[in-house]
Amino acid sequence: MTKDAWRVEGGGEAAFLGLRCSACSGFLEADRLRGACPDCGSPLRAEYDCGALAGALTPYTVAARPRGLWRWRELLPLPPGHDPVTFSEGDCPLLELPELARDLGLGDGRLLVLDESRNPTGSFKARGMSVAVSMAKHLGATALCAPTAGNAGSALALYGARAGLPVHLAMPADAPPLARLEAELFGARVRLVEGTIADCGKALRGEAEAKGWFDLSTLKEPYRLEGKKTMGFEIAEALGYDLPDVVLCPTGGGTGLLGIWKAFDELRRLGWIPEGATLPRMVAVQTEGCAPIVRAFSAGEEEPMPPRAPRTRAAGLRVPAPAGGKWILEVLRESRGAAVAVSDEALLEGARRAAALEGLSMAPESGSLVPALARLLEEGLVRGDECVVLVNTAGALKTPEVWAPV
Repeated sequence: MTKDAWRVEGGGEAAFLGLRCSACSGFLEADRLRGACPDCGSPLRAEYDCGALAGALTPYTVAARPRGLWRWRELLPLPPGHDPVTFSEGDCPLLELPELARDLGLGDGRLLVLDESRNPTGSFKARGMSVAVSMAKHLGATALCAPTAGNAGSALALYGARAGLPVHLAMPADAPPLARLEAELFGARVRLVEGTIADCGKALRGEAEAKGWFDLSTLKEPYRLEGKKTMGFEIAEALGYDLPDVVLCPTGGGTGLLGIWKAFDELRRLGWIPEGATLPRMVAVQTEGCAPIVRAFSAGEEEPMPPRAPRTRAAGLRVPAPAGGKWILEVLRESRGAAVAVSDEALLEGARRAAALEGLSMAPESGSLVPALARLLEEGLVRGDECVVLVNTAGALKTPEVWAPV
């Protein structure tokens, strides 16, 4: 692919308007490196003038471009004329799961999986890091940092190396060994911290401020979400813009769920979703040992409270205090969705079930979606004739130690 293949005339800069706070609605120009909202500390989200793209951008235009998430350039923040930091991420397959559907009793419905294990470094984190690192480089960052439970760190290390920017990571001492090895292989400096990803964030904060490292923590900057939303674009495209009824997402930091919902909303504003169509019900799935979103959703609360002693074998779900917790709850309620917690034993069995029936390699985090869907069907919250999409965030062998007997 030539360097200029990614340059889309008339896109990006014309549609991207700037950043708006997800809580207080304050607006900020996207003319410099930005973290969270300076007024209230909530996550910022990118806004686009979808009306300006009417007629100029069509599903056929996008489909004719080179594959990869950057073919959605007008709906991403990097201005025209600036080359993205890319490694051919995105365009993961949406696969039918007929045997698992029958096993779960889905009946006349459809069960599909967006298999994000096909991305660079084997997880959906590549999408967010491609866009976030591209914007950080464009806006003048000289070094990058983030706390990480595993996959985000290895993805940031890869894209930092690709961009020529040093990367500093703080990782729980009990994080998956393969993630640490991978991050160090790409040149990142890794600091191990006792505790959770929240403790890693605290340990990193002072040093980052003192040394001028730009922090790419989940939802502490606005552009990782923009990469993750391309999952929603691809789900819609694969289904001919006839959206599924339900989307289930393993939810730690929650950018996957938020991004997919944001994508559906933007496609609706573009007019690509059939008029009068209802957007999918979004379902957040967590583990019983760390379920702040599930507990807040069930209790009707506006913000989640972190559990005192979060524990789970699924490292990506051990996020006791998601930065976008309030926003996640808003999306679940707006979409008429649900939040489900399952045990570690159930999520590991769910991944094994999908592997045996479909040959699908699922991360333990995504294995949680199988027992969660079984419960939703049993309780009548998902009907047997509906179209359901599961988001597989990574492959099973990213964490080989998880599959050993306790």
